[in-house]
Amino acid sequence: MSDMKNRWIALYVENQVGVLAKVSGLFSGKSYNLQSLTVGTTEDETVSRMTICVTSDDITFEQIKKQLNRMVEVIKVIDLTDVPLHMKEILYVKILDINAEQKAEVFRIAQVFEVKPKDIGSDSVLLECMLTEHRNNELIALLKSTFKRISVVRGGAVAIESINTGCR
Repeated sequence: MSDMKNRWIALYVENQVGVLAKVSGLFSGKSYNLQSLTVGTTEDETVSRMTICVTSDDITFEQIKKQLNRMVEVIKVIDLTDVPLHMKEILYVKILDINAEQKAEVFRIAQVFEVKPKDIGSDSVLLECMLTEHRNNELIALLKSTFKRISVVRGGAVAIESINTGCR
């Protein structure tokens, strides 16, 4: 049996009420754990694209793809796991209960990570990040180790296949 790892799928689905519930229901009904799921319309308003990350082994992943392909509402299933991609994840982080010196440190960290301060209060800063999952994890780890109180909100990753083969 192969190792458990994150695997990525892009689904093109009919843009109809209940499709998201059916897709997520397939995962929960089979006890597959979704790591990330994002949905948005495509250039065709009748079609949505889902970007899904699931942690599984090879055999389970093949079962997931087959089950998704059998769904009437699914137009196309694309395995993105080993495909060159452009992928970003949105992340908001509030750094709370900080003084002026700590605020300056937040701004230095934001500059290094090339993230945007979006809001500031007398004792807090809100950062908006559009980085890779790995880079967001690094930022969160640094902020956790540097400041006593942070609040994190993550969106799922959005990915598109690369035009060139050297991207990830």
